[in-house]
Amino acid sequence: MNILLLLNLGVGEIAFVLIMYLIFFGSKNIPSLAKDLGSSIRKVKDASNSVKKEIKDSILNSDD
Repeated sequence: MNILLLLNLGVGEIAFVLIMYLIFFGSKNIPSLAKDLGSSIRKVKDASNSVKKEIKDSILNSDD
């Protein structure tokens, strides 16, 4: 949900995009799209957490 806030999209714009998706691709592709989107977001979060941990570890180890 945070990504929608960053894009500054309102309910009307989101509904419009969803309706256009249904018109062009049909409802059969929605579950696979949601699954792919969820796994992509998880990969980005994991990579971000990994980078944050490496930075934190390097800062803590530099104090020695």
